[in-house]
Amino acid sequence: MKKIEAIIRHFKLEEVKRALVGCGISGMTVTEVRGFGRQKGRSDVSHSGEYAAEFLPKLKVEIVVRDEQLDEILDVLIRTARTGQIGDGKIFVYDLARVVRIRTGELDEAAI
Repeated sequence: MKKIEAIIRHFKLEEVKRALVGCGISGMTVTEVRGFGRQKGRSDVSHSGEYAAEFLPKLKVEIVVRDEQLDEILDVLIRTARTGQIGDGKIFVYDLARVVRIRTGELDEAAI
């Protein structure tokens, strides 16, 4: 099993969610996050002068998939979250040792 964390732009969430549900993903966690990558944030100008916004708002989408789903889900995430502009985000993939559904006690793939 794999855990996928995708850092995406806010306005891409609905498109990403629809595509993942269309691939059979039945659950996900979405968290509002702030951060920066290579672009080091951005500078904006307001009426009070220039300021640096070092941490940009993004969303973190977390899903757990079976190993055989990984490539398909990564392809869907890349295709639907991409705008082609700097700041589109990143995807991180982690190996999972154990998953437990608290309500039933089901383990691993049965708990996904």
